Amino acid sequence: MIKRIFCQVLLTSFYLFLHVSCSTPDAEIRIIKDFNFDWKFYLGDIATAKNVDINTESWRSLNLPHDWSIEGTFNEEHPTKPEGGALPAGIGWYRKTFTVPKDWKNKSVAIEFDGVYRNSEVWINGKYLGKRPNGYISFSYDLSDYLNHGNEPNVIAVKVDNSSQPNSRWYTGSGIYRNVRLIATQKLHIAHWGTSVKTPLVTTEMAEVELAVKLQNDSEIDKVYRIVSQIFNSKNQQVARITSKERTILAKKTDSITGTTTIENPQLWSIQEPNLYNIVTTIYENDKAVDTYQTPLGIRFFDFNAKNGFSLNGIATKILGVCLHHDNGALGAVANIHAIRRKLEILKEMGVNGIRTAHNPPSLELLKLCDEMGFIVQDEAFDVWSQKKVAEDYHKDWEEWHIKDLQDLIRRDRNHPSVFMWSIGNEIREQFDSTGIALTKELVGLVKELDETRPVTCALTENIPEKNFIYQSGALDVLGFNYKHKDYQYLPERFKGEKLIASETMSALATRGHYDLPSDTIKRWPPAHNADFDGNSDFTVTAFDKVSAYWGSTHEETWKTVKDLDFIAGLYVWTGFDYLGEPIPYPYPARSSYFGIVDLAGFPKDVYYMYQSEWTDKSVLHVFPHWNWNEGQEIDVWAYYNNADEVELFLNGNSLGKRFKTDNDLHVSWKVKYSPGVLKAVSKKDDKIILEREVITSGKPAKLKLSADKAELVNDYYDIAYVTIEVLDTENNSVPEAKNTIDIKVSGGAKLVGVDNGYQANLDSFKSNSVRVYNGKAIAILQSNGKLEDIILEATSQNLENEKLQLKSIAKH
Repeated sequence: MIKRIFCQVLLTSFYLFLHVSCSTPDAEIRIIKDFNFDWKFYLGDIATAKNVDINTESWRSLNLPHDWSIEGTFNEEHPTKPEGGALPAGIGWYRKTFTVPKDWKNKSVAIEFDGVYRNSEVWINGKYLGKRPNGYISFSYDLSDYLNHGNEPNVIAVKVDNSSQPNSRWYTGSGIYRNVRLIATQKLHIAHWGTSVKTPLVTTEMAEVELAVKLQNDSEIDKVYRIVSQIFNSKNQQVARITSKERTILAKKTDSITGTTTIENPQLWSIQEPNLYNIVTTIYENDKAVDTYQTPLGIRFFDFNAKNGFSLNGIATKILGVCLHHDNGALGAVANIHAIRRKLEILKEMGVNGIRTAHNPPSLELLKLCDEMGFIVQDEAFDVWSQKKVAEDYHKDWEEWHIKDLQDLIRRDRNHPSVFMWSIGNEIREQFDSTGIALTKELVGLVKELDETRPVTCALTENIPEKNFIYQSGALDVLGFNYKHKDYQYLPERFKGEKLIASETMSALATRGHYDLPSDTIKRWPPAHNADFDGNSDFTVTAFDKVSAYWGSTHEETWKTVKDLDFIAGLYVWTGFDYLGEPIPYPYPARSSYFGIVDLAGFPKDVYYMYQSEWTDKSVLHVFPHWNWNEGQEIDVWAYYNNADEVELFLNGNSLGKRFKTDNDLHVSWKVKYSPGVLKAVSKKDDKIILEREVITSGKPAKLKLSADKAELVNDYYDIAYVTIEVLDTENNSVPEAKNTIDIKVSGGAKLVGVDNGYQANLDSFKSNSVRVYNGKAIAILQSNGKLEDIILEATSQNLENEKLQLKSIAKH
């Protein structure tokens, strides 16, 4: 049977060549230069900073990506407010002096910015190039007419103005926080984001590939060209080819050409096997190659169905997703591919198969990794339209910029196989008045003009049809609903024939390693309608899954509902990781969120294992809390498990009874009178032991344990290692409530770029040379400094046995 398939590709040279020049047989045809190094930075505003000849000796030297806000001190008086992370914003200037070869006089040269927060303005050699207010959008400028060649220097200046505050409901960061590239091509070349690929038909034996290419001729004369596109499989074997006839493109004009081919026995892209092809497109002028472009290709088909939810490649699939903000914890907004990969690996291990890019265009690194690792991405454009949520947010730029920003997002991301749907907004205010009808139609129309292969959704809060004007537009392909899980059962009747997804769910709260007893009662923190809220004096929330914001639910409450509703395509949990800002339910000194399944430092909270037991086939047994309490105290003990019939709990060898899940239980529990020793859980199936887990009473802090997530760093200035610092007793047991201060010294081929302990009200600097462990753990982040030397991390703490860790620095290939 022939089915529709949506084949997606990323046609941007960035994708495969993040920090290197193109390595095709004609390597210098298209030159991609890493433009992140050797910038000068000044925090503040200087009226003359755009001029070529100003003195910058006193300016700071740094490499990009860079976020200056994360380097600041926490203060509730900062205009960003605690909702924005309580860190400084302001105005900053970046400048870079560089040269280009003489032979670039006959080339087209562009600079590409993946993201600058916010209100960026760019000058080259004193000539103004333009402004982009949106801090999340990628953009490019043509430098060709303004460059000096040979030994004569060029100066690029970038002003970043993030002073109008508050402009976000979460931490944004400030500066050129994503990557920058310099692209040099022949005058005839593939236009910026100028390609689009789809596969109209597919069978198990064949996939039809349709490739559209937009060309740009910057020269003063007409050009005659032809295009050859070769498609290679993962073994670098050519499997298909598209060849065009000769065509003429006029001087200073663009031209578009579409060709088709077939791939025999295609390897489909899936969550389990994210197979990627590679398309190499070459432009020939008089049989001479003048431009070449590399394109990863993922082939897959999917369907959203009003009755049966979601299917991928014909297989019923529940979207098991999380929402992610763009910050990377102690690194701030800096888009480092290694930091993002770590987040995704942690989530993949939990069983996550989907990412919602809440609530803005993501980094290219995130989408690249989602393509490679197999995630279903909801790519979101806006948090607000014309009506504001905070005083200085995007609503001020809406009228002038929303069309271009949305078009640029679609052009940039439409070829990623991981992107399965476009979201045009989150909890948009216009859903409550009639302006929402026309705006929704406009936005969906803009998307469809550029990409008809994916559905368009919007994250809605109003689930009464007559009250929701965005729904009444009739323009959405999939309806996304946030929260109100008790209403899910009524949605098919209210919204007849509509395709549904739970676009944002839970808003459950927790602090890693903190436990309030007893664990019998569900609480809403803060309560609705401004009711009195006391909370905990230490700004913690219990890690038992018993607390959520008033508009949300515990993790178990909503998952129990969604898992059995076939008509719900899936869900995106708020959130995968804690993030900076929005510290609900507390005021300052809380400065980061409590919503994450994983804390800000990357340590899983206990509920992580509930999801792992539900969302994966791997055997899971997780028992908690820790076992350091007061003699005779009654302790609630929970266990998450799967692949077993029952769990038996032992204290110091004595059975405390067996428990098994009934109905839709997601955990089992015991009430135990505390006595120090060993708490042991054993899961069994058919009387055979599946797993055993122990929680041991620890003694006083005695020593440190260091463990890194990798043994070596590439000396490329980008590679990152995360080092876990753990406090142990004399018997090498983890001390669960330790809060020792650890001093850190790093030498050799890396530098210390961040520290954190995951505690949401920790006001210590992320850039300190010391860190206080929280509930026994902390993280230190090392980044390559380019030196090819062994890396030594020394951790010292008063009254503790010190520890060293050695990593290798290896040469960049």
